[in-house]
Amino acid sequence: MSSDSSTHSPVPAQKPRSSGGIWQLLLKYGVPLLVSIGLCYLLFTGVDFGEMARIIRTECNFTWIAIALVCAVISHVIRGARWGIQLAALGIRPGLFPLTLSIFGTYAVNLVLPRLGELWRTGWISQRQKAPFTTVFGSMVADRLADTVTVLIITGLTFIIAHRQLLDYLSQNTAMYERLIALATSPWLWAGVIAAVAVVAFIFIRYPRNPLLVKIKGFCKGLWEGFAVIARMEGKGKWLLLTVLLWGCYFFQLYLAFFAFPATTEVVERYGIVAPLVCFVLSSISMGVPSNGGIGPWQWAVIFGLSMFARDIPAMTESYATTFANLVMGCQTLLLILLGIFTFVCIAIMKRRGADSKEAS
Repeated sequence: MSSDSSTHSPVPAQKPRSSGGIWQLLLKYGVPLLVSIGLCYLLFTGVDFGEMARIIRTECNFTWIAIALVCAVISHVIRGARWGIQLAALGIRPGLFPLTLSIFGTYAVNLVLPRLGELWRTGWISQRQKAPFTTVFGSMVADRLADTVTVLIITGLTFIIAHRQLLDYLSQNTAMYERLIALATSPWLWAGVIAAVAVVAFIFIRYPRNPLLVKIKGFCKGLWEGFAVIARMEGKGKWLLLTVLLWGCYFFQLYLAFFAFPATTEVVERYGIVAPLVCFVLSSISMGVPSNGGIGPWQWAVIFGLSMFARDIPAMTESYATTFANLVMGCQTLLLILLGIFTFVCIAIMKRRGADSKEAS
């Protein structure tokens, strides 16, 4: 006979998910998906797919694409090694192979759910090493913040190196040039910036104990502390060297792909390293646009970059630039999918071995 049901405490009803939580999820994952779909729709609208297939079939040298993808894999390993230095400063030492898997997995997860990859790698490393999630998360944020600073530095250097080509492009597009000058010299713009800064400062001073503002200040403090670890940790020289190698690999990944097509090769021969550098900076900035793995914004950025150098190269049509950008992004995406499969197979094997060793003991 079963025991009297009255002796059991009632099962608490599950708390329904708040509408605010649903909206947060939609904003976090729905908006990037819509951005990717929208930009890809605009990207492929009016595109002659037969011409694109012809260009790829008859003109693409996939050897260069393969070498570029090898460079991409090396960059992931370097990123894992660089993150390992930051984690070691916090007393966490996962080893290079798990760190590399965490980077592979990050990019694969981001293809499906943007920005979730960073949380996944933080959670996996913290669980594997039995380390506090917040500590590992802080090092990951510092890692990404270092990338932002690096992109700003590279962007500044590129504008110095390529200022002649940029001014030449703007001189050909007088309407765009005049709009940019009008915007930069507009008193309304600067008055608005000053007013916005003043309002934000007033709010923080007037309501110092507001829960939302306290969270924002805590988040900014955590970012600063996470970044400050880099200045205090051992192996700063090695970390800086790996940063240079990492972004060097990113650049050469795109630079090598230029040699896969005759028209893009001609761009390099005519303009040297400047053209790939401009495309690289624009594509790096585009990764800040919320999207699934950069799909959509990345191609637009590269196409726009190529348009700056297309005047003296008749073969570099919009269709050709679109073909180049889509092929390179498509191959990169396929690589990330394969690396993601490899990662999760390896994790499953490691978990199985760990379970077997526990049973044996």
